[in-house]
Amino acid sequence: MRNIGIGIVGGGYMGKAHSVAMQAVGSVFETSLRPVCEMICTTSQAGAEQKAKAFGFNRATADWKTLVNDPAVEAIVIASPQETHREIALAAFDLGKPVFCEKPLGASLADSRLMVKAAEESGLPNMVGFNYIRTPASQLARNIIASGEIGAITYFRGEHTEDFFCDPDMPGTWRTQGRSNGTMGDLAPHMINGALALAGPMTSLCADIETVHKTRPAADGKGEETVTNDDHGQFMCRFENGAMGMLYFSRVATGRKMGYAYEIFGTKGSIRFDQEDQNALWLYKGDAASDRQGFTKILAGPEHPDYLPFCQGPGHGTGYQDQIIIEAHDFLKAIEAGSSIWPDFRDGMQVNQIIEAAWASSDDRRWVSINEF
Repeated sequence: MRNIGIGIVGGGYMGKAHSVAMQAVGSVFETSLRPVCEMICTTSQAGAEQKAKAFGFNRATADWKTLVNDPAVEAIVIASPQETHREIALAAFDLGKPVFCEKPLGASLADSRLMVKAAEESGLPNMVGFNYIRTPASQLARNIIASGEIGAITYFRGEHTEDFFCDPDMPGTWRTQGRSNGTMGDLAPHMINGALALAGPMTSLCADIETVHKTRPAADGKGEETVTNDDHGQFMCRFENGAMGMLYFSRVATGRKMGYAYEIFGTKGSIRFDQEDQNALWLYKGDAASDRQGFTKILAGPEHPDYLPFCQGPGHGTGYQDQIIIEAHDFLKAIEAGSSIWPDFRDGMQVNQIIEAAWASSDDRRWVSINEF
């Protein structure tokens, strides 16, 4: 057992989540590497010092370069806006430091490709933060599919739907400006990653992307501002295994709070899951007697992946923060082993590639091959 110094860039929603995870992971999973929250970086020194005190960091800085270059910081967690990801990651790899980067990997496909190149040339452990696929129930779904229990997949339907911008009178924010901050840059990566994890590689798609509320009240209360990114999008797709697919993403899905949901049809059975009930997986087995057919609700429990370290009781459940702790555990395992664990930077880049294809398809009104991008 040894300590490892962790530096986190970003003190917002995800910066806090990763800080809590690094404080907790050694106790939950009894890891060989014990994280020390060495330094946190936010946009101002005063803010960084406040976050360091609140989250339990030894030191604070307003300059990410100071954090990355500090010899006591041995591994980097990037939880800042995606426009900053590339520069921070490249600097960290150049100094021989493993990197965990929040999704999406890059603000663009070009950024992601540069990050993958740097990661693979360095040989250092790297990971991307797709936390929702880490629930014990979704890990169980992956195991069921891999075992052949529901047969060959014929159809995948997935969505990531929320309603935080459904009100047209809600003022604009940074989230309503710039393509990388829209729904296709923010929510879509999670379900695209989920589709790849559950149904396999994607070969082609046909997308339709739209801005529903094209103007919003200005944040300063003076007039209106133009929304420069998308509110929702959808695409039909084909997977390498021949399965059809349909994916939908929205930040204006009235009533949906965490609609990360999927339904998968196979030749022998089916699976349903909804993140708003994240501790349950619905399984249909086609070989059941005719008077016993129907979906069975499986409650997450100690026999399912990454559940037991949190709780010994089936049905008691895990939560959002626990997904981030599971990610922290995987990142530490990767560092200890000296090799990356899924999903690594290349997996993150593949998500960016599909998003790029979706934009081109929507703009050109045509089916596109993923390999075009």
